[in-house]
Amino acid sequence: MSFGGLMVSVSGVRGRVGEGLTPEVVARYAAGFGVWSLARSTSRAIVVGRDSRVSGPMMHRLVTGSLQAAGADVVDIGMAPTPTVQLAVEEHGAAGGLAITASHNPIEWNALKFIGSAGLFLDPDESGSMRAFIDRGVRFPTWESLGSVRQDDGAVARHVERILALPFVDVGGIRRRRFPVALDTCHGAGAAIMLSLLERLGCVVQGIYLEPDGRFHRPPEPVADNLGELEALTRQSGAAIGFATDPDVDRLALVADGGRAIGEDYTLALAARVVLARRPGVVVTNLSTSRIVDDVAAESGSRVIRAPVGEVNVAVRMRQEGAAIGGEGNGGVILPDLHLGRDAPVAAALLLQLLHETSEPLSATVARYPQYAIVKDKLDRPGGNLGDVYESLCATFEDAEADTQDGLRLSWPDRWVHVRPSGTEPIVRVIAEAPTSEEARSLIARCRAPLDALNV
Repeated sequence: MSFGGLMVSVSGVRGRVGEGLTPEVVARYAAGFGVWSLARSTSRAIVVGRDSRVSGPMMHRLVTGSLQAAGADVVDIGMAPTPTVQLAVEEHGAAGGLAITASHNPIEWNALKFIGSAGLFLDPDESGSMRAFIDRGVRFPTWESLGSVRQDDGAVARHVERILALPFVDVGGIRRRRFPVALDTCHGAGAAIMLSLLERLGCVVQGIYLEPDGRFHRPPEPVADNLGELEALTRQSGAAIGFATDPDVDRLALVADGGRAIGEDYTLALAARVVLARRPGVVVTNLSTSRIVDDVAAESGSRVIRAPVGEVNVAVRMRQEGAAIGGEGNGGVILPDLHLGRDAPVAAALLLQLLHETSEPLSATVARYPQYAIVKDKLDRPGGNLGDVYESLCATFEDAEADTQDGLRLSWPDRWVHVRPSGTEPIVRVIAEAPTSEEARSLIARCRAPLDALNV
């Protein structure tokens, strides 16, 4: 739902700072989340962390004070990746957590992302319950029950240690390889954890835009079109791999040796190859993820299950299915052995493990799989009924298999197209994959036509 430029959804509350996302809105939702969370838990602790956005320090202070007013004892981990916040909620046995981040949104945006006591983002039922609670009006505790604040400066270091302890990562073997790595953290919160992890794994790192000042030098979404400078660095430095993260470090995109961005869909697929070789099992991903995941899973006889877009939707389904690994095709890898959240550092460790095991360039590994072209488009969300559009598309593509879990996904043996309203921006996304980019673009054009008609 969008209210005056404020996006309220299962993904949290986000908007442009000073427009939809005002101090009043931040305080209302942070305090309401605090009271709601404490009422459901025996713990009084709420973990708070933020990414590097320019508005982050201001919002951090607002959130901390609002949670204290709600009676919460704030565990402040400072600037940290979103997955580190999720892990810290588990480690502290907290009632919940708040990650202050707008993820891949442009610089003028920020957001509150609400985390439950299990370290997962709130699911749709929990999110609806919390919003209804806030809408009814929140009763705050009096002065003698106000919360406290304490710093936890070790959360990032513990995150690194837990990755290095995973059974899928041969730390000694990777260290001996001394892999040259190129790194672009987009002035986000990722430099500290990524540099620490890569150093512990013996990598020789050359980086760009590592200062965590929130002044993004490129569009912060780590899609291939935005990674030209990392491609150049990878090529010029002779790196074995290039890593790009988004501002809150839950997504990892790859640049292969030679300097070509291979698309963020390969991150999950190649990480899954490492895990499934040791622990065959179900892979859960979302409806907008490339078929390359299916190809990799088939090598180990594993099955792919698709869930609606959104980290929590995938994570909940993973928990239900006992999945070995899962995630989203946007570079978000979820490894249950660590936690049920997208985690760029764990994805980087698994990709280095792949390089160690295969002893071949990443480009050669990628070339062994079928090649697909995935094209992503978006348009302003129309004012008409999207359900009518879905019906029209199903009638147009009668030979397709239709999935209506999340918008409409139409699929064939060698291609698919997914039309869905975004949960984070006032847009509709249209994503298609086919053997060639021309075929994918044709699918997008045919699916956009009824959407464009609504905007006329």
